[in-house]
Amino acid sequence: MNQSGVKFGTSGARGLAADMSDFVCFAYTLGFLQYAAREVVHGSENNRVAVAYDLRESSPRIARAVRKAVSYLGLRPIDCKTIPSPTIALYGISENIPAIMVTGSHIPEDRNGIKFHLPNGEILKKDETGIKQQLVNVPEEMFDSNGMLKSGELDFPTETDNGKAKQYYLDRFLRAFPAGFLTGFRIGLYEHSSVGRDLLYDLYTALGASVTRLGRSETFIAVDTEAVRDEDQTLARKWATVTDHSENPPFDAILSTDGDGDRPLLFDEHGEWIRGDIAGILTSRFLLADCVVTPISSSTALERSGWFKKIVRTKIGSPYVIEAMHDAVSHGYKRVVGYEANGGFLTASSMLLDEEESKRPLLPLPTRDPAIVHIATLRYAKDAGVPLSEISHYLPRRIVMSDRLRNFPSELSQRKIEELVSGGEEIIQLVFASFGELQTIDQTDGIRMVFGDQDIVHLRSSGNAPELRCYTEADTKERALSLLYRTMTILDTWRRRSQHDSYPYQQ
Repeated sequence: MNQSGVKFGTSGARGLAADMSDFVCFAYTLGFLQYAAREVVHGSENNRVAVAYDLRESSPRIARAVRKAVSYLGLRPIDCKTIPSPTIALYGISENIPAIMVTGSHIPEDRNGIKFHLPNGEILKKDETGIKQQLVNVPEEMFDSNGMLKSGELDFPTETDNGKAKQYYLDRFLRAFPAGFLTGFRIGLYEHSSVGRDLLYDLYTALGASVTRLGRSETFIAVDTEAVRDEDQTLARKWATVTDHSENPPFDAILSTDGDGDRPLLFDEHGEWIRGDIAGILTSRFLLADCVVTPISSSTALERSGWFKKIVRTKIGSPYVIEAMHDAVSHGYKRVVGYEANGGFLTASSMLLDEEESKRPLLPLPTRDPAIVHIATLRYAKDAGVPLSEISHYLPRRIVMSDRLRNFPSELSQRKIEELVSGGEEIIQLVFASFGELQTIDQTDGIRMVFGDQDIVHLRSSGNAPELRCYTEADTKERALSLLYRTMTILDTWRRRSQHDSYPYQQ
């Protein structure tokens, strides 16, 4: 791990694709499978391991190295080919087998990753520690001097799932929702290079929606559902204003996901982005959740809504959300859900959606999923009798903005945050002098500072890439943007002066 530079991020390994040689990916897979065999009780029939991958150029090669490692241990690799992360996760849970997804999610194409799922769901932080501690024996004779599998090692037995994983995913929704649940909806599906684009088209069409495919790309596009690119916003507004020879917009919504299809991206009928944490609150309400788990970075409109019996805040990352969800279930909560600011939605309970119309409950899926957010948000708006652009009016007005400073070394961002924490209120007030009086500091994940008028600035180092992320929250969009712009200026100063000995907070 130290030699390759490929480290654990959220739920698995992440690094530059060039550093993720077949040798490195083989070793990581051995570590995961050895841990799974030692720590999780498997029946003799569970000697299969499901493997899938996204549409990055490097993903098929990495997936082949993963399947080779599975085969090397005497297990049966099941090639599920290109399907979304929640689909391979559900397949693993349904079949009670480990599942591995090769994906870099939303990060640039020159990077990639491997996400690991135990038979009961994605790995948690305790599992990550156990995997890191594994001693693996990699047969070096199988690899060339560049760490790539030799040509003679590329042929090995592999089975396919014959489309079973996709069917599990479709059936989860089609059995829980009444027939024609999305009838009458006009959806624009922004496909770009999302691995879930075809599956979501099939799902929404099967539920009765009229779906128009938009923006399909054969080259990879790094779409981030939390820091939406200007070009994606521009495309959505363009599609939303295309005339359909009537007085109505051509679409009720424009929907999409990130690269591995586990985080939703929503635009309203005008092409305006709906933040993931707002959609998460509305989805939780639609599902009548009694306990909602979300990271510290999500909008405080959740608490201000007064809709939920129990709210739990965690560190950022689905493993933390999942762990807290399991804890809530163990304490007797019946409809437990979780969501992240990036929009990814998780369910830990089996929930009947409509006692009169639904015959079967929506089965739990404790990993990020976009489809439930798309479906629930559309229906929430319809049931309220308003267009998608007006659903946020049902929530207390709290605006969250976010951005990231790329090429910001993780060591530097961690050091700067530690300096703020150790310096206490005096240093924070000096750095953020124009932000108002500091009221509270939260160190759940990075540093989250609350100033006068409940203005919030939250800084944290990304666990997936050399980026420093910033979240701001205020009562108006203008104020949140102003906080974000001023904070990003400070962060850029830190980066530019990182090679000098000058006082680190001088602007």
